[in-house]
This record gives sequence, structure tokens and C-alpha cells, in this order.
Amino acid sequence: DCLHALDGGPECFHDTGRALQQIIQSFSYGNGNLLERLFRPRIDRVLFAASKADHLLPEQHDNLLSLLQDLVKGSAAVAHFEGVSSDCMALASVAATEVARGKADGELLRGLRGHSINGQALLIHPQDVPARLPSQEWWSTRSEGYDYFRPQAMEHSRPMPHIRMDAALEFLLGDKLR
Repeated sequence: DCLHALDGGPECFHDTGRALQQIIQSFSYGNGNLLERLFRPRIDRVLFAASKADHLLPEQHDNLLSLLQDLVKGSAAVAHFEGVSSDCMALASVAATEVARGKADGELLRGLRGHSINGQALLIHPQDVPARLPSQEWWSTRSEGYDYFRPQAMEHSRPMPHIRMDAALEFLLGDKLR
């Protein structure tokens, strides 16, 4: 959750990167034969996912992805060294917002519509995400955190709205189901 790590400040953000590096070093990597897959499973793909892409406008997804790529650069290098395919994606397992327009100070603006964690209806223009690891100046001039949204009420006849979960599943499981 890159947004939560950004909200936590520089120590939290860099700690997240260090934690990912420790986690990635704890797995067994590589392909194996059928018996090894049953009794000693190994990882042959790693997906680094920046969640809560629905908490940002779509034009900020590239920045979120770029930030994640910078954050996991060392971890991705470990995976690559082990011969594992890796990728990064900005996604939302359940999209809690929708892009909408609203007026602020007489000007029509694009933003996100959803409900806060406590149920309050929101129409906001979320702040931008830095495309690279934030500088000390970015941290010191930052005024507020990101808004967090409650998932929408689900209708039984409609699939859950998401952002790129299909691409994530295809990357992780696609050839295993063929």
C-alpha cells in the first residue's frame, strides 16, 4: 500500500521498501518437476502490486506504478537474479470510487466520488503521487494525506468493479490454467 506508506512519512515509506526486500529473500525460487511442485513449492513469478489505485485519478496510475518500481528496485533485482519473472502493477482489487466531475469555487473539476470509511459521501480531487522516491522537500511541503474510501455496496448481478485484477491474475496464473 504505497499510499499508506506515503502517509506514514519518510521513515515508514523507506521501512516498507526494506520490508519488501527482506520478504523477497525468504522464498524459494525457480521451476521444478512435478514432485517438487507438490512437496517443495517454488516461486516462478513475483508481482509487486501498488494497491488502492482507485484512490487516485487514472492519470496518476503511471506515477503510482513508477513509484512502486523505484521502491522495489532492489527486491526485483533479487527476483531477477533468481531467474524469476517479475512485474509491477498499480491495481485495486475492489474499486471503491468512480471518476466524476464537481464544482469547486465555480470551476468544474474532475475528481473521485465514493464514500469515506465512516460512510460520508465524498467528491474529492486527490493529491498527486510522486513518480519517483520522494525528496526531502516533498516530505516537508506535503500538507495532507490521501483519502481512504469504503468499497461500494455490491449488487448480486454485477461483477465487483476492479482495476487490473484480471491482468494480475493472468500474469500470476495464466499459463498454469491452460
